[in-house]
Amino acid sequence: MESKKADTKATVSPTIAKSDDGNLQITFTIPWSDIKKKRVDALNQLGKDVEVPGFRKGKAPIEKVAEHIPQSKLIERTLSEILPKLVGEVITKNKLRIALYPRFELISSEENKDWQVRALTCEIPDFEVGNYKDQIKSTLIATQIWTPDNAGNEQKKERSQAEKQDMIIEFLLKTIPAKIPKILIDEEANARLANLLDRIEKLGLSLDNYLASVGKTPESIRSEYEKQAKDAITIELILNKISDEENIKVEENEISAAINAGSASKELGERLNTAEHRNLIQAILKRRKALDYLSSLL
Repeated sequence: MESKKADTKATVSPTIAKSDDGNLQITFTIPWSDIKKKRVDALNQLGKDVEVPGFRKGKAPIEKVAEHIPQSKLIERTLSEILPKLVGEVITKNKLRIALYPRFELISSEENKDWQVRALTCEIPDFEVGNYKDQIKSTLIATQIWTPDNAGNEQKKERSQAEKQDMIIEFLLKTIPAKIPKILIDEEANARLANLLDRIEKLGLSLDNYLASVGKTPESIRSEYEKQAKDAITIELILNKISDEENIKVEENEISAAINAGSASKELGERLNTAEHRNLIQAILKRRKALDYLSSLL
């Protein structure tokens, strides 16, 4: 893992370590003076909801408030006042292409000493898609589906749109190398497993009973979901890249139409009609258009 000092003028001293697969560690050394100041701010905020005997709620001195707040909660609140800004500065100044918000590990938090915190995340992998159009035409068009008729003649069968898309996805996964960071695969696999557990619970089943019914073990289903996660992330990144290569655009009215089509009520539509959701829908529609474009080559 390659390490370097981050390019920053802040009083905090971050060190960035990158691994070959895109995993990223950012270690922050935070001056005690900053910790002390933000801890006071955290105590003031937490003190508003803490009941201290002999004082009205929210009116106790900070020293008394500190005695009634778990140390872990105080550390968490203190760092939440510091870390988001530090992460943003490091990302901007070092031009990092972060794929997900970091997970934090507290390395040291001794009184009257600088604290150390490690942020674990990953960058969006960089890769080349190559001459995908010619490859698709030469490789997939040559693969035909034939149906013998009763007279022994062979008749070409037209592929459905779904068949074309399945062939293209399989082809892209096999031919375009994209090294996906393990932390990104784990994040997606965990989300899928959490969704599975939720569905199992709603069916009134235990995990053991479900696994027995499908003939799988915790290890095998974890491996299966990791494979699904890796493929899903890979094809998403490839289609993102191709949509950029082909300069594919999505109009605002297309985004609005997608929101309206997917909203069961006016209230839900209004909740989805935010800048964040519109950007997400735009990215999905661009990938869909990229896949449709590739299908048109067959």
